Amino acid sequence: MIERKPRKTLFNPELKRRGIYVLPNLFTTAALFAGFFAIVQAMQGDFERAAMAIFIAMVLDGLDGRVARMTNTQSAFGAEYDSLSDMVSFGVAPALVIYGWALRDLGRLGWIAAFIYCAGAALRLARFNTTLEVTDKRYFQGLPSPAAAALVAGLVWVMITTGVSGSDVRWLACLLTIFAGLTMISNVRYYSFKDVNLKKSVPFFVIAAIALGFALVAYSPEIALFGFFIIYGLSGYVLAAVGMFKRKSI
Repeated sequence: MIERKPRKTLFNPELKRRGIYVLPNLFTTAALFAGFFAIVQAMQGDFERAAMAIFIAMVLDGLDGRVARMTNTQSAFGAEYDSLSDMVSFGVAPALVIYGWALRDLGRLGWIAAFIYCAGAALRLARFNTTLEVTDKRYFQGLPSPAAAALVAGLVWVMITTGVSGSDVRWLACLLTIFAGLTMISNVRYYSFKDVNLKKSVPFFVIAAIALGFALVAYSPEIALFGFFIIYGLSGYVLAAVGMFKRKSI
């Protein structure tokens, strides 16, 4: 009697089908939608709404990772999807918004400045993904792309609210766009706030400061948010200068 070998089938019951977690990727998709919506609004000339959509994308982007960690639903797919969403929301969208609002009047220099920002965001995200396991979790290497997008979108939002046209501040917009793009790919370290323990007790003045922050955002959200990210964008250079001074004094 001839012994027959078992037939090979395409289905292997021992291999589990890989699925996609819905909850964290739902926030990522919402952030991607906000970034795409910002691009559409910029094409239609509604730059204020476009800038607001970028800030909404920031909030949603900050939630997806935290939700994934809280629910233990991290995945390689989610990490890659989040990076692609960030490139649209914090790379392409801010570049197109600032170009359509102010940089267009500068001609070739305008779109070069917008491209520097867009390329900086792409390089920043690529470096972040490849050095994720070796970097200090307490600090970001280079300005995070959401913070860079907040600088660009915040300028647009504040100026529109105060009645200033893009052509009047085109040189300021150009310098800020280049600054944000180059700072994203710099080696300047920025505090990540990842080691903040929300379960730890804090002094009373911290709660008072948080309440004051909410009041400022409620009174004038565009100025409060833009001011915060201006301070954050400069904080890395301040920390670098302090560290350099300490090394020289030793």
